[in-house]
Amino acid sequence: MAGINGILETALYVDDPQHSAAFYQGLFNCASVAVSDRLIALAVVPGQVLLLFKKRASLALGPTAHDGDGQLHIAFAIAAEDLDAWRIQLHNSGIAVIEDRVWELGGRSLFFRDPDGHLVELGTPGIWANY
Repeated sequence: MAGINGILETALYVDDPQHSAAFYQGLFNCASVAVSDRLIALAVVPGQVLLLFKKRASLALGPTAHDGDGQLHIAFAIAAEDLDAWRIQLHNSGIAVIEDRVWELGGRSLFFRDPDGHLVELGTPGIWANY
């Protein structure tokens, strides 16, 4: 069986890619790796990209057309020892933590919303059996 190396990219659909990119760049220090009229691609860590698509801007792509709407979810992995520092950084950035959850396997997550209302999670090891 052929294997995979992980998730290369994931996408959020936003009203204003520039505004959303500024939010993620300010919070996570992500570099832009591509910018166009319909998307901004941010390097999250080596080999992983967050795509911020302008809503409805990719519908004319033919067989690869895609779009999304509503409040979506994305989670970023963090070290357990960085959880409190992230809580302080979010507070200092004016971002409200809407839930601080302890998971059954011992992991912890901080949840907050981005400018488009997407649910963003910062999660430590112990959330899933494989993380």
